[in-house]
Amino acid sequence: MLEEAGYLVECIISGAEEIEDHSFAPADLALENATRKARIVAKDSPAHVVIAADTVVWKNGRFFGKPSDLDDAFRMLKELAGHTHEVVTGVVIYFPDGGTAIFSESSLVTFHALDDGEIRSYLESIHPLDKAGAYAAQGDNGRIIKNIQGSVTNVIGLPLERIREVLEQQA
Repeated sequence: MLEEAGYLVECIISGAEEIEDHSFAPADLALENATRKARIVAKDSPAHVVIAADTVVWKNGRFFGKPSDLDDAFRMLKELAGHTHEVVTGVVIYFPDGGTAIFSESSLVTFHALDDGEIRSYLESIHPLDKAGAYAAQGDNGRIIKNIQGSVTNVIGLPLERIREVLEQQA
């Protein structure tokens, strides 16, 4: 996504342990996990801008993390179908000069009502086990997502508009 916007990037998997502490507010949980990722990568890349993000899906006081298996993914989509939920991405940016930018972005996503067959067909067409909420907004084309209020790139997992603003301010 950043490459498509013209940035030269190297994607490094931090290996940070993500927490799923349901006592956190959505933005706080996303920022905690993004911070864990950023610290690890920045330690080994002090001369580079490091951007780390974590996205959480939230509905009615419950988190929908990455599903443990396909049955869990089915359960999540069944619960989200026909309803609106919140997608919150926490972003932490470390700059080589020691500066830091920390923010979260929130979008509301409404799913179409989906029957069991539509959910199963959808799950067969994507890889849901590495996706919060068991779905992917990129390439959806209205298949399961009825409406997005807010940043579409946030729902995909990286709020590009806000990141671009922060990077331009730092330049």
